[in-house]
Parts: sequence; structure tokens; C-alpha cells
Amino acid sequence: MSLILEAVNLTKTYQQHTALRQLNLGIAAGEVFCLLGQNGAGKTTTINLFLGFATASAGKALIKGKEVTMNDTATKKMIAYIPEVVQLYGNLSGLENLDYFSRLAGFRYDKESLISFLRKAGLQEEAHGKRLSGYSKGMRQKVGIAIALSKNADVIFMDEPTSGLDPKATAEFTAICKELALEGKTIFMATHDIFNAVNVGTRIGIMKQGSLVHTVSTKGISANELQQLYLETI
Repeated sequence: MSLILEAVNLTKTYQQHTALRQLNLGIAAGEVFCLLGQNGAGKTTTINLFLGFATASAGKALIKGKEVTMNDTATKKMIAYIPEVVQLYGNLSGLENLDYFSRLAGFRYDKESLISFLRKAGLQEEAHGKRLSGYSKGMRQKVGIAIALSKNADVIFMDEPTSGLDPKATAEFTAICKELALEGKTIFMATHDIFNAVNVGTRIGIMKQGSLVHTVSTKGISANELQQLYLETI
């Protein structure tokens, strides 16, 4: 089984504070890996190191075998990032945002292709031409997923993607993630949502003070059991 994401003794230190401590992790194609932990546990730092937004103090972050710091341009082409608040243009429609950001990534699609990405991301047809300023958070997340699809990203990083979503929007988001995983996409998600992590994830990691303390498969654990393990850990 070839690994898409690898962390090898990955460490990040800010002055006297160690935000991430010798993380060792391997994630394969088609996995949805959910990272749990309190604020400051190291979840976002981990994502930032894979995205190249920060430089490791020690160790390596690799995407499809390429070290991020040594292959920044190549690795960025393999990934997409959906932050907690998707930064899009409110005065443009969902379709126009998708067209703009896909072009920014070097792709040019006709209107039908753009619509197909929005459909696959679950955005309702009547919203495609409406301004983003009128979108709910869940609708904005779907445009973010459509942008990731248009980039043909192998790996999609998500930071607190279900924060602020209602149960219906969370369920829709979960279904889309599962479908993408079945197609071989790798999803790396930092979250506080224990129930959704069990529902969407294939494996779950629990972090504390910059260290990965537990890694469990979702096949053998319930939400209540995971919550108990999480509370005992933090």
C-alpha cells in the first residue's frame, strides 16, 4: 500500500514552544484521516506544514513521496485546502468563483464542466448563478469542494470543515467526503466534531500538546468510545 501523505519525525518549534513534536504518520489513497485535539494541540500546525505555509524545524512532510520544502511547486499541484471559513468573492456567483479559482490554478473549463463540479460537490442548481454573499456556510464549503475537484487534487486538507454547519449540511458534507474517498481521493481533516469523525473517517488521530497520542480505526470504535478515549487523553 503506497502512502500519499507521510510525516517523518515532523517537528515545529516557535522560540521556546514546540507546536508539533516528532510526528510520524502515513496515510494512503482513499483514506479520510481525522485529527482530533484541543485548540493548540498541533492540528493546524500539521496541516500548515503539509501545505507549505510553515517550515518544519526538524523532520519531513512528504506528499506522494516528495518532500514539501524541496518540491513546493510540485506538491502544491497535488493538493487543495478548504479552511474553516472558505475565502471566496462575495460579489461573484458560485460559478464565477469556481471559474476564477480554477483558472488561477492553471485550468480552463467550459461552463458545463464547471457546473458538473458544482453538482458533484452537492451545490443546488438554483444557487450556481447567485452571489456568494447570500450563501450559507455549507454552500460555501461546497464551492470549496468544487474548486478542489477542478484542481484534480489527490489530497484535500480541511480545517474544521463542519464547524457552524447544521445537521443536514453536516450530513451532506459527510456524504460528499465518503464519495471522494471511494474515488481514491485522500482527505486529511482537523476537527473537534467527534461524532462526525467516527462517521466520515477511516482512521482518527488524537493529539495532545503537539504529540500524536492515539491512532484508531473507526471500524472498531463507537462515537461514545472515542469520546471517552478523547476525554481521557486530553
